[in-house]
Amino acid sequence: MKWIALAILLVIVPYTFLTLHYRKQGPAFRPYEDMKNRAGVIRLLSAGFQRIPLAAQRPADPSGTTAAATFMAPGGLPAELAATLVEAPLLPAEILTVSATPDTGAAQAYQIRFSCTLPDEKQQLAGAELYVKGGQIVITPTFERLAGQLRARTRENVVLITVPAGALKAGQYQVTLAGQRISRAWTLHVR
Repeated sequence: MKWIALAILLVIVPYTFLTLHYRKQGPAFRPYEDMKNRAGVIRLLSAGFQRIPLAAQRPADPSGTTAAATFMAPGGLPAELAATLVEAPLLPAEILTVSATPDTGAAQAYQIRFSCTLPDEKQQLAGAELYVKGGQIVITPTFERLAGQLRARTRENVVLITVPAGALKAGQYQVTLAGQRISRAWTLHVR
């Protein structure tokens, strides 16, 4: 029995040392997710889009700032962007109101507060992505499905999205906040 215990120790100690010493730092390789993300980035870059992940949150205060003049736009993603994305994001059903300034500085963070309705109570806010190509900006607030029997309290949400400082270059942009059925659009001047 002592020889078996000795053999186990002689194998486990070097194995543990080698595993801890040469282990890859960070998350493990997830083949499906990592390859899908890589394919998405390559497709976006080849189509001329730049993707910027945005911070999105549900604020406690639903009041907004001075709003730019917005108008309704057709729902869904623009055809060129929809054809480029590997997986379409789960968008809100309708964008109801938008509160965002019509101009900002390139070195300032840009906040967009909007209200939207969801198709059902089985979704929650997951984040947002900003896609830039030339003078066009498409913002996709993304929602994720809730697991099991969980449900959101209401189908209407107030969301605050923050574009980080330095993410947009100086110029004139046509901004579209995408929803499934109804989107909102406005003109933004970055100085």
